[in-house]
Amino acid sequence: MGNTASPPAPGPDSLHETAVEFPDNKLLIDLCGEYDRNLAEIERVLGVQIVRRGNLLSVLGEEAPAAEATGVLNALYARLEGGKDVDFADVDRELRMGADDEATTGGLDGDQLEMFKGGAVEIRTRKKLVEPRTDAQKAYVKSLYAHELVFGIGPAGTGKTYLAVAVGVNMFIEGHVDRIILARPAVEAGEKLGYLPGDMKEKVDPYMQPLYDALNDFLPGKQLAKLIEEKRIEIAPLAFMRGRTLSNAFVVLDEAQNATSMQMKMFLTRLGEGSRMVVTGDRTQIDLPRGVPSGLSDAERLLGSIPQISFNYFSARDVVRHPLVAAIIEAYEADG
Repeated sequence: MGNTASPPAPGPDSLHETAVEFPDNKLLIDLCGEYDRNLAEIERVLGVQIVRRGNLLSVLGEEAPAAEATGVLNALYARLEGGKDVDFADVDRELRMGADDEATTGGLDGDQLEMFKGGAVEIRTRKKLVEPRTDAQKAYVKSLYAHELVFGIGPAGTGKTYLAVAVGVNMFIEGHVDRIILARPAVEAGEKLGYLPGDMKEKVDPYMQPLYDALNDFLPGKQLAKLIEEKRIEIAPLAFMRGRTLSNAFVVLDEAQNATSMQMKMFLTRLGEGSRMVVTGDRTQIDLPRGVPSGLSDAERLLGSIPQISFNYFSARDVVRHPLVAAIIEAYEADG
């Protein structure tokens, strides 16, 4: 952990300077990032200046932002001391969340309590460690472990589906569920589906690709292919859920704004013993024909008062893609 030296008296411009010492030069290089990219991002977001002098980083700025920048630097260095990497996503997470309070842990079992120890949240998969980058994402992940039915509602790029699939993979490899089932309405296909080449799987796979992409982030390719072949992982259009009871499974319905009210009721009533169900969607991207109500909106209206069901909402502030995505979403929201 870096050692904070006594700050000098503020200069004529009433700026505050804090010098932080980091004894391990190799870790300090990793902390700064390639071409000091990590430092530049902290400077940009907090409006401070960071100057490196040997093993010291001097933070210059208004007192509150300078103190926040110092906290971010110390947190990232502690992460490196713990043997973890620091990349741009980690810098972004610390800047968004800072030093938050310990998470509440109601509804979690012993293994899951460990995951939330100290307020941090880590979702372990076969290929990578996934960590929420905003407070809303953290609350959402906790809900995914604590509730049997969870809704994640908000704009694109907020991690609704990605985090749900990560939790599903974690629960699968930990033995909490026997299967992972991922579904999407094939609304975009409509009547055109029959004109696409190939069998049914080849016709619908393009619409399921975002789900395959998420799984490929968390599971080695050969293992994923084997699990799909054994039907321990299923990726299918929503219509394929009709008539089934989904027991001991982690089930995700993605793009739920494009499910009709009847489809949504059909899906939600598939929930079986030992299963977890997640419904994700964006109310601003409904592709249903004009006049057809969205099943996601109906579910919010009808189920919002049921305490066992968790509704989690995201905004443009939770977008974790390119910063321009958040700006684009905010511009459209302001116009709407």
